[in-house]
Amino acid sequence: MYPVISRHLISASAVLLSVTLIAPAAYAQSRAETLRYVTAATVNTLDPNIPGSTREAFALSMSSYDRLVSFGRKQLNGKWVFDLDTINGELAESFSVSPDGLKLTFKLRPDAKFHDGSPVTAEDVKWSLDRCVTAPVLGKAQLLTGSMTSADQFKVIDPLTFEVTLPRPDKLALPNLATVYPIIINSKLAKSHATPEDPWALSWLKENEAGSGAYIVETFKPGEQAIAKRNEAWNRGSPDKPASFKRLIIQSVPEPATRANLVERGDADLVIDLQASDVQALEAKGKLKVISTPQYNAVTFISMNNKIPPFDNVNVRRAVAAALPYDDMFKAALFGRGAPLFGASWADGKPPSGGYPISQPVKLDLEKARAYLKEAGVPEGFATTFSFNVGQASTAEPMAALVKESLEKIGIKVDIQKLPDAQMSTAINEKKLPFFTEGIVAWLPSTDYFYRNFYTGNQRWNYSSTDNAELEKIAQAARFELDKAKYEAEGKELNAIHFEQMFQVPLWQPAQDAVMAANLDGYVYQFTRQVDYRNLSRK
Repeated sequence: MYPVISRHLISASAVLLSVTLIAPAAYAQSRAETLRYVTAATVNTLDPNIPGSTREAFALSMSSYDRLVSFGRKQLNGKWVFDLDTINGELAESFSVSPDGLKLTFKLRPDAKFHDGSPVTAEDVKWSLDRCVTAPVLGKAQLLTGSMTSADQFKVIDPLTFEVTLPRPDKLALPNLATVYPIIINSKLAKSHATPEDPWALSWLKENEAGSGAYIVETFKPGEQAIAKRNEAWNRGSPDKPASFKRLIIQSVPEPATRANLVERGDADLVIDLQASDVQALEAKGKLKVISTPQYNAVTFISMNNKIPPFDNVNVRRAVAAALPYDDMFKAALFGRGAPLFGASWADGKPPSGGYPISQPVKLDLEKARAYLKEAGVPEGFATTFSFNVGQASTAEPMAALVKESLEKIGIKVDIQKLPDAQMSTAINEKKLPFFTEGIVAWLPSTDYFYRNFYTGNQRWNYSSTDNAELEKIAQAARFELDKAKYEAEGKELNAIHFEQMFQVPLWQPAQDAVMAANLDGYVYQFTRQVDYRNLSRK
């Protein structure tokens, strides 16, 4: 066992020493050939399908495993982000969709090999996707959103040809295969570690990697550190060559000040989870590169449980929306780093776009808020709680204080509750919170996906307990609508219902601030809100 330095005593120099002690081989490579990434969170599993997997685990698996396909990239306001509408082959040399939209056919790269040198075959793809929809893993719910629910839908045509059959055309089927979960696993290796009690080798794959991706995991200490070396045979990247860095070190450093210090000193190359104040300070010094990208597939909102009085009254919800100090909250919580979803102007009161999220025409107007309370039959206001996850305190606490102060001006007395993550999650699951702030993220950010997953059904992600038959009908129809003009019209209808009923109040899309060495290049904001190590290089 390698020595481990106490997290409670960690410092910038200690972190550097820790890496040296844990991975002396890493220092045989030159500094330029090693990418060091520090994060507050941890890589807790090598299999992203394991319930409880962290986003950091997702990021490592994106580089250690291949999938059949991957997302392209596009420019959004001058920043590179993933492109849901562009699908490229990864293990697939080519792919096609039948004219009726019911069959997806993939031709595998003949030169693709797993890390042990064995060839990637359609049998491996079949076993991997069977596992994704059959085993008790996270991928089952994800592939359901692309109409893939049964192993019977996956077929080996020949050693290099694989076919997926859909019950009806689904525009999210192909993008689903580019997400985190449908990793292609070395099935022979995995099956050799399976047991009758664990036929899908869940236990073994949690701490062992059996992929074909750009990096080969060498050292994995759950919750502390992962080290990977470049797979020299990997050629699935854009420009068809191995990843730029020979070595990748991912290390957990809980204290934000220490992470900031490490990247400022050059002892780390990249961090994406610093506090906004630290980002501003480092950016002002001008020594590091800061790429600030609004998380275009994520939304922070204030939610009201539409089933709990008085928030079951639409005019109460409208009153709250009119009493929020949007600009002050945006500055206090995020230092203005992100994309606001308030203060819009809609011509004729109609949504200008069928996209989601969309900036809404809401602003602070206390007189209008008081009028709505009067219409709701509670002109004197009422008392309620406002909850947030203590893990989000750096942004949620200043926002909550402003919410409390502003709502008291219209008679709504607010008791702020800071809840531990587990307690917050349980209360959300049980639909017990009347009024709270949370965030949502969609890996496949299409309008119908957002509305179906976050505004329908008795499920955890329906934060506002929305129960609107018209919205659900339109969202379900839009899921399978292939005509772009009709889909856009349906999106506008959904956005109009959302604003008219004010189920919850979208606030903003927070920025993801990637702070990195000035000579790093190739950063792309990904659907996982994590780093894609394969894209990065040193200039």
